[in-house]
Parts: sequence; C-alpha cells; structure tokens
Amino acid sequence: MTKHKCGWCVSNDLYEAYHDQEWGVPVYDDDTLFEFLTLETFQAGLSWITILRKRENFRAAFDNFDYKKIANYTEDKIQELLQNEGIIRNKLKVRATVTNAKLFMDIQNEFGSFSKYIWGFVDGKPIKNKLKHYKDAPANTAISDALSKDLKKRGFKFVGSTVVYAHMQATGMVNDHEVDCFRYNEV
Repeated sequence: MTKHKCGWCVSNDLYEAYHDQEWGVPVYDDDTLFEFLTLETFQAGLSWITILRKRENFRAAFDNFDYKKIANYTEDKIQELLQNEGIIRNKLKVRATVTNAKLFMDIQNEFGSFSKYIWGFVDGKPIKNKLKHYKDAPANTAISDALSKDLKKRGFKFVGSTVVYAHMQATGMVNDHEVDCFRYNEV
C-alpha cells in the first residue's frame, strides 16, 4: 500500500525524499536553522526544487553553512562565489548571506541561541495546522509577519514574510503537512 504524501512532492524523487525525511521536522539546532535560512534566502523568487538540486553545491561553496566562517568572508571570497556556476549567483543574495551570518551570531549572543529566539515566536512548540490540501497553506501569517519584521529591523536581508513562513514550514515551526499525509502525525 502506498502512503499518502502531500501533493506538492509527489512524482519527484528529490522532493519526495526531502518531504519524507526533513520537511516539517522541528529543528532546534542553530547550524541547521542557519542552513535553512540561507537556502530560503536563495529560494526567494525561485522554486524550492531548484534549491534542492543545488543544495550540495551550496553546502560546498558556503563551507558547510558554517556561519562563523561565512560572517568573515572577504570580498575575494564573495567574488569567487559569484563565479560559482553550481549555486545561484545573485550578488544581493550572496552578500545577504554574509550579512545574515553576522546578524545570526548577534542574535545568538543576545538570546543564547538563534533557536531560542526564533522558536520564541511560536512559544517553543510547532503550530499544527489541519490542511486538507497543500494549496490551502497560507503564504504568510501574522507570526511570519512579526518574525520577518523583527529580522528586518535587526538588519537581515531577504527575510520577507513569505520567505520566513517557508522557513517555518521547513524547520517544523509549523506543521503544514496535509492531514492525510503519513508525515502529519510523525512530525
């Protein structure tokens, strides 16, 4: 018997593996939160499958998403990234990643961890929606609006409410699996 999955991932092996293993699983470690924040930054205006296909290239190009290293990238390193055909070579997004890495550590210093900061917006536990169809998921919510506004106020780039909501979905801050999806109760 085939397990029911959210409609957005069906018929693409990479999407299905991501859906089955990662999407919507609550993430509390800062390293993974930064990785997803970076990937969501590059995804802005593009499809998520484009980012998933280039994920390993991003990982290699951005020192395994080590925000401490990224925060210290020189102009030479930025120019090197802009020549890397394996990633999205958007100058604003590459520079935003360096800026966001610095600000990410500022939040860690202020809150003890980025995880404590970001999960504070949902009182530390996932919001469990009851979607019958993935297309019923909102593009943003009052919480993603507030989180986006706060991140922007702190100087983060490419963190509009829609990007932030996608980050919340990916990192399990909100469970937007369809109620009939086998992952709905697992995450």
